[in-house]
Amino acid sequence: MALYAIGDTHLSLGADKPMDVFGGNWEGYVEKLRAGFAKVAPEDTVVLCGDLSWGMSLPQAREDFAFLDALPGRKYLLKGNHDYWWGTAAKMNAFFAECGFNTLHILHNNCGEYGDLALCGTRGWFYEEDRGGHNEKVFNRELVRLEASLRAAGEREKLCFLHYPPCYQGYVCTEIISLLERYGVKRCYYGHLHGGSHRLAVEGRYGTVEYHLVSADYLNFNPQIICE
Repeated sequence: MALYAIGDTHLSLGADKPMDVFGGNWEGYVEKLRAGFAKVAPEDTVVLCGDLSWGMSLPQAREDFAFLDALPGRKYLLKGNHDYWWGTAAKMNAFFAECGFNTLHILHNNCGEYGDLALCGTRGWFYEEDRGGHNEKVFNRELVRLEASLRAAGEREKLCFLHYPPCYQGYVCTEIISLLERYGVKRCYYGHLHGGSHRLAVEGRYGTVEYHLVSADYLNFNPQIICE
């Protein structure tokens, strides 16, 4: 039994926004994902760190969920900034149940589990500009959601998964990092950064937490193993 993470699959099987148009490493990315998941066993767990489907609604994203559900392993899904299909947990869980997607689970205001480990997380937010108005409200909600997830873990060892990086070259989100450190998180995995932005990623320890980028194109569409 193993634990993996990968983000930013950007599937578009039911919409018309395939990432192949960007060329380079994105060419044939759906088949690359399928090949990358070949190492995942049915009893394994994979955390998907947001930006999963370009579908604008749950029905439009259905083909993408079917693709993910058919891949091996139990999956925990985080929200990304392009996951416009995202709704309430109740609505999403009901849709998955109706469609028979049994391997998909929502990580939102809660925590998942992998053995004795608690899997915590939320979308996060970029907050380096416009610190007020709508951005401030969204950011504060994300802080509340992250703390709710960390609290749900109780005294178990916690791993954190975010979509937005809490730190990268030239930027540090002190509020999120303080939460992670206060709750004793040792490792945090995040996505969102693509292409030339990979060079900005923090890979390794910052403060008391280790940070790792798991965007699909950064990993060459191979889920990153965390532990086994």
